[in-house]
Amino acid sequence: MLERISLTQFRNHASTDLEETARFNLLVGENGAGKTNVLEALSLLAPGRGLRRAALVDMVAHGSPTGFAIGADLAQDEERVRLGTYTESDNPGRRKVRINGAEATASALGEWLALTWLTPAMDGLFTGPAADRRRFMDRMALALDPAHASYASRYEAALRERNRLLADDRAPDSSWLDAIEAQMVEHGGRLIAGRAALVDTLMASIAHMPAEPFARPALTYSPGGADSPDALSQSLFENRARDRAAQRTLTGPHRDELEVIHAAKRVPAAQSSTGEQKAMLVAITLAHAGLAAKGRSGILLLDEVAAHLDPIRRAALFDQLAASGAQVWMTGTELAPFEMIAPQAATWRVAGGEVTRI
Repeated sequence: MLERISLTQFRNHASTDLEETARFNLLVGENGAGKTNVLEALSLLAPGRGLRRAALVDMVAHGSPTGFAIGADLAQDEERVRLGTYTESDNPGRRKVRINGAEATASALGEWLALTWLTPAMDGLFTGPAADRRRFMDRMALALDPAHASYASRYEAALRERNRLLADDRAPDSSWLDAIEAQMVEHGGRLIAGRAALVDTLMASIAHMPAEPFARPALTYSPGGADSPDALSQSLFENRARDRAAQRTLTGPHRDELEVIHAAKRVPAAQSSTGEQKAMLVAITLAHAGLAAKGRSGILLLDEVAAHLDPIRRAALFDQLAASGAQVWMTGTELAPFEMIAPQAATWRVAGGEVTRI
């Protein structure tokens, strides 16, 4: 579990420390008090841009002359590991990472923690752009392969370079395209394999979950025109003229889709009711929490989830969270929705960026 968590000059938290954590951790307070800011800070102990995908400069406390810093002690078996991430005033757009005091990459954080989250902003996941669902897949895939984030970033870098060449006034040199496409095939192939493995593993986990009270989803990974490295290589080469005319790459993992349907009704998630969409999202998150807790420390961040569930679904949520083995961090405006787990939870009151243990 994560222990001894510290936030310095992060959002509205000038100096916040949380100690004596538990399997369930509750952050309670009024809207705007800074509860979600704590979850966002924890989400930065994983590769990526965090649960808000905000700019680093926006995370620094208003008026602070320095950058922000986030630290946590990870208790894993008999080992204690200090994880930290921070920015500095002379380079506010670059996030730095330290593990046990030594400089490290953000990708290295994925070797220690399998972090996932569910926030109100994700309620439109099934009806929003496909890019949101691809990021959703990639974040969950880190639980199976810590290197997945690096595959995604390297593929995106090669994709940007190929698109730049395609959009240039001069026809791109074929040898340059050969080299860039080789990178796209290498990293894109791993990206395809990771996403496919994630969906297969999730579906196997979901199959063992009860059909109620959360609507059981059926997930399908739909490749963006290429389902293997060989197919991607062939498509990129054969479609150079088409892509040149479009001035962008029209085939590849950047056009992948995660298709979700309501399994019982055989209705696409996008056409299901708002409540059914929420229930399916919770079911996916619960299935993933169990996977994330295998092999590495699983951390699950749930922002304002319990208050929107009826008592039956709330009880089922807590039971499945307890069985997942993950450490859970939850927020709410009041304690009442958490009364079932409050006795075994660590609870803090958050107000104006100040955190007090209850």
